[in-house]
Amino acid sequence: MSKGLKHCFLAVVAGGLLTVPTSLAAAAITPNLVDVKWLEQHRRDPDVIILDASPGSVYAVKHVPDALAVDAMAYGGKEAPVAETERLYQSWGVSPEKRIVMYDQGGTFMATRLFFSLLYHGFPAKNLLILDGGLSKWEAAGMPVTKDVTPAPQKGSFRVKSVNEDVRVRLPEFLTASGDPIKNVLLEALGADWHFGAVAPFDRAGHPPYGVLLPSADLFNPDKTFKSPDDIQRMLRYLNIRPEQQIYTYCGGGVAASAPFFALKFILGYPRVKLYAESELGWLSDSRDLPYWTYDAPYLMRNSRWLQWTGGQMLRTYLGASVSVLDVRSAEAFNQGHIPFALNIPADQFRRHVGSPKGLADALGAAGVDAALEAVVVSGAGLTPEAALAFLMLEQAGQSKASIFVDSIEGWMKQGLAVTKNPTVVGPRKAPGDLSIEPKPYPANVRNGVAISDPKSSQGVYPRVYIASGKNAPTKVPDGTMVRVPYSDLVNGDGTPKAAKDIWTILTKAGVPRYGELVCIADDLGDAAVNYFILRLMGYPDVKVLLN
Repeated sequence: MSKGLKHCFLAVVAGGLLTVPTSLAAAAITPNLVDVKWLEQHRRDPDVIILDASPGSVYAVKHVPDALAVDAMAYGGKEAPVAETERLYQSWGVSPEKRIVMYDQGGTFMATRLFFSLLYHGFPAKNLLILDGGLSKWEAAGMPVTKDVTPAPQKGSFRVKSVNEDVRVRLPEFLTASGDPIKNVLLEALGADWHFGAVAPFDRAGHPPYGVLLPSADLFNPDKTFKSPDDIQRMLRYLNIRPEQQIYTYCGGGVAASAPFFALKFILGYPRVKLYAESELGWLSDSRDLPYWTYDAPYLMRNSRWLQWTGGQMLRTYLGASVSVLDVRSAEAFNQGHIPFALNIPADQFRRHVGSPKGLADALGAAGVDAALEAVVVSGAGLTPEAALAFLMLEQAGQSKASIFVDSIEGWMKQGLAVTKNPTVVGPRKAPGDLSIEPKPYPANVRNGVAISDPKSSQGVYPRVYIASGKNAPTKVPDGTMVRVPYSDLVNGDGTPKAAKDIWTILTKAGVPRYGELVCIADDLGDAAVNYFILRLMGYPDVKVLLN
């Protein structure tokens, strides 16, 4: 294997919380995490084995005295036969009565991957320990290091009697879980550059559907120790991850995924955590060509072929309507030609009802919009301020699901799809086969935390950051941190959002934090709504718009 290819392979392999119940909080005492002082006191105990999981080149330079070099990366990314694994562990002196202390450079995932491997192969969890902060913290505390290679120990007696499948997930279960993001969490331990497609070591860029980004690096303090249970719980609360959910950690090849696996299961005591050892390598190698996303919520965008099928005559005839199509253009533009079954609700109607969700609900119901269906907003030019404002207000009004049609009317027609000048009939059906849209009462189930009128009316898990969305800085600026991201920087000329990787770069350079209560502001509410839509598309969990 060439040196460059080897480096690429290694990179690939490494690749709303409720109040925590008292029982879980009590379980977060982290008996599997030891500090430097503990190791210094116990490293010469006859029942203690110290394993250095960092790369062999690091071990050769310096390591904790008496530590054995095991180089977790050398074997952690591949599945070895059980008998071979058993012999390997025995060569390290592993025996059932021993306490195994693992460490790496600190702030990384080599030790946690070794921890998972031993746990999976049946070694008792109570005797698996990780040195918090690794070699970095050990040295910072003034403890001794050495270059001397530790002699091979006496062969251990540990036997792999059975593997612990309760901590490992296979592809069928992982795939099923991706279809139910309410009960399950697919937690990704890679960086945002990988998640959003800036780097693509595989045949495609991105991540499995509904993957939630929590880079393993975010779990560590600057001194490379794990963050406190409270700090980690805070991140999970922000990401809407709850202890009662089934949580599956993954990365590129099952190594980096061990850091959140350890943090959630053994620092926080979350009861339902599994690691997907094959991770994205396993997902992408499946012969079914499983889907792979770059945006976190691509379903917020709809294109011509999707809308023609889902909102078209055939499905309406045989299965009934599954979408409401809202055309926010002026009546004049609508009458020149529109998508079949579209309802004309000009953008001015949405603007008139800003701050009046009940009035908007009445107008939507009279127009034929069904609150229980997906509402697809059509502007004629993709993601515009008018379309984004309608999307925002539909979300606030309690629409079951809202999305934006990101194609133009011209693009629709260029694909050979028909437009019509006939008005969409809204009223009682008069005969079998009549596809008139029957108006229904639209309940005003206002969602909190979507649009706010008082800057002091809400408070997020993390500090608030205002994002100015218009071409110019807003004339009224609330107190607090503000960054400028004109919405035009995030949208292509054809009305489609820019690539996820480019949006991430723009937001990061502008100073938009990954963790924060993000409030979009602009003199024109539609401008702010475009950034609201983009941030939702990218998966930011706490996004709001400040009403003018």
